[in-house]
This record gives sequence, structure tokens and C-alpha cells, in this order.
Amino acid sequence: MKEKKIIVTGGAGYIGSHTVVELHNAGFTPIIIDNLCNTSIKNIEGIAEILGKEIKWYNADCTNYKQIEKIFLNENNIEGIIHFAAFKSVEESLKKSEKYHKNNIGSLQVILKNMKKYNIRNIIFSSSCTVYGNPDVLPVTENAPFKKAESPYAETKQICEKLLEKDICNSTSLRYFNPIGTHSSGLIGDYSSDEPANLIPIITEVAIGKREKIIVFGNDYNTPDGSCIRDYIHVVDLAKSHVSALNYLIKNSGKYCFNVGTGKGISVLEVIKEFEKAINLKINYSIGKRRNGDIEQIYSDGTLIKKELDWQSEKSLKQAMIDAWNWEQNNL
Repeated sequence: MKEKKIIVTGGAGYIGSHTVVELHNAGFTPIIIDNLCNTSIKNIEGIAEILGKEIKWYNADCTNYKQIEKIFLNENNIEGIIHFAAFKSVEESLKKSEKYHKNNIGSLQVILKNMKKYNIRNIIFSSSCTVYGNPDVLPVTENAPFKKAESPYAETKQICEKLLEKDICNSTSLRYFNPIGTHSSGLIGDYSSDEPANLIPIITEVAIGKREKIIVFGNDYNTPDGSCIRDYIHVVDLAKSHVSALNYLIKNSGKYCFNVGTGKGISVLEVIKEFEKAINLKINYSIGKRRNGDIEQIYSDGTLIKKELDWQSEKSLKQAMIDAWNWEQNNL
């Protein structure tokens, strides 16, 4: 049987590492490209431990055309690309917009040029619900217009989706909501070098004593308890959505975009309470000012992805909390 090779850029990152595991489990041969600039080799080792085998890994920079060309030249018969490689902190992007534009857009341009040159047809792009800005209607559907980006990070995702629309390749943009949790083994997770900006890693750091308290940014939003509302999806569910999207794209050439979430909006204060219940620990928090770049509330309408890809989230918020806590304890 012919090997189904999939290049996974950023495959040693948080979502990338989980997707590599699910690709292998689904019969694909994932090949990682990652220069570890915002993750750790521990994820490469963790993948090998989970799968009982090493996955091929190239230490290369996706914005470097020659480095990427060399890999594409070396690997024949690539079935498709899953492109994760990007910087991802909304907060950092507000201070370092040029870094985000250069890396997030530049890496996709390099990948697309090489795809064209080596006749690789299919790409799954790691997009984000931030492309919608502050949506007018909730839950948000894929037809919602792109509003003004609230951060340079969000703007890079909007620009990348537009680049894909114009390109000759078959492409699917997966617009993630808020990924949380880790693989149940606790062997792979979020090793981002930047200070955790996402809610759950901050909560687990408070729980374990790495930080004193969590600051809830704003309690005066127009929401039931005044804190921001998000759609939190278990990263393993999210990883599986990439496998579904890839299988679909290989069979159905074209251009697609799908929301990937649970369809449930949960507030920051509710998440803290749910975590306290799940692991039976009190979390110290205080209320701070609103944070630049944050949108008030967003959660997904998952009708389209269920209909077209037969995918929906399965894991509960409680399970994600338990897995995140397990990961934190494993990585003291």
C-alpha cells in the first residue's frame, strides 16, 4: 500500500504534536518540520513514546525558502501539508506586529511556492476564530464576515486565508476556537516559550503554585457574569478534526473553511469554577482591567463541519481540565 506522507509544519508545537499522533493513528505518515523556536524537543520525544516509534523530523525554518525546498526535494509523493508553523500570542503580536507578519504570512508564502514547484495539491491551514473579530451574530457561522482584526495575530490569519483563496492549491482553513487540555498520557503539551497567555495553562500554574493568582481581564463585559465568553475545545478533538479535513480534501478538491469548536460558550469565571470542581482545589484570582485585543464573546456554530466532515467534539470540559492538570504535574 502506498505511503500517505503528510508534512506537518510546526509539528512539535502544542496542536501540531497532537495532530501528528492522530495522523499516525489514522494510517498517514506524518513528517515534522519545526525549528523548535517556540516549543521543546520534549514533544518530539513524547510523540515517539506515545506511538512506540520515532517520527521523521526536520529542524528547519518555514520562512527559509532554501531549507524548505531541500525538504520537499528530499521527500517524494507528499500527499498534503498541514501548516501550523506560526507565532500565536495575541498579546505579543500587539507589541511586535512586524515579527508576526514576517513569520506567519512569510512561512505560508514559502510553503505555497514550494507546493506549486513540487506539485503538491492539498493544504490544511491552521486558522483561528479571531478572523471574525467581534461577530455581530452568535453562534458564529463560516459565512460571518471578517470584521476589523483586533490584533496583528488575527490580521495575519485573515491575510493567510485570502492568500489561500487566490492560490491554485486545494485548501481547507480550520478556524479554531480555544484549544485546551492535552493527550491523556501527559507526554505532549504546550511548551511555548512565551509566558502562558491562555486561560487553562495559567489556571494550572496557579493550582500548582508556580504563580500566586490569575487575573481575570475585565468583569464589566455585556455577558451574564461580566467576564469574556469563549468556546473551549479539547486539543485531541481538534487534532482529529485535521485528519477528517485532510481525508475530505483529498477526495473533494476545492476551497473550504470550517469552524472547529464545541458550540458552547463558557465564561472565564465559569471555567475557573469548573476547574476547581474537576480537581477539587481552590484557585486564587482577582479582577483586572480589560486586556487589549480581547473580544467580548465568541462561540462556534458547528453545523457545517458536522454535515461535511462528520466531525464533532467528543471530550468534555471536565476531561480537558483533568488532562491539563495531569500535564502540569508531569512537567514540574
